[in-house]
Amino acid sequence: MTEDWRQDRIGSALRGENPTVLRRLTAGFAVIGDVQFLPGYSVLLVDDPAVQRLSDLPRHKRLSFLSEMDNLGEAVERACRRADPAFRRVNLEILGNTDGFLHAHVWPRFDWEPAELVGVPVWLYPGDRWRDERFRLGPEQDGLREAIGQELDELYAR
Repeated sequence: MTEDWRQDRIGSALRGENPTVLRRLTAGFAVIGDVQFLPGYSVLLVDDPAVQRLSDLPRHKRLSFLSEMDNLGEAVERACRRADPAFRRVNLEILGNTDGFLHAHVWPRFDWEPAELVGVPVWLYPGDRWRDERFRLGPEQDGLREAIGQELDELYAR
């Protein structure tokens, strides 16, 4: 599979071609992040690329998206807590400054993060964390990826 799916993350998810998809949800797609310098980083993508803001969604779908963001956050929390005793919390963010489509970031945070970064937004991490190949999504995240997916399955089975 080529990297072309990155140019159309939502369309490729709808076509079943986005390799980062963890689960199809009601209002979107739970995906694992392209970078994993904070293992378990995930994103909730809306399922319509024309939707730019939360307020673009009809109320029922807006509430569904927010509920799914909460569920993805809980799934990441559960999986990361089991995988790493230094897990602290998750940060949930809807920003939309780079990608124009609605999406929510789920960032796990850990006690092993550098002291100068642990209390600041993830976006203040040095650029090398975002570009270094060793932090790129790969097979070494398969276990955590599977665990997040299983946690989502359990949450939706309730």
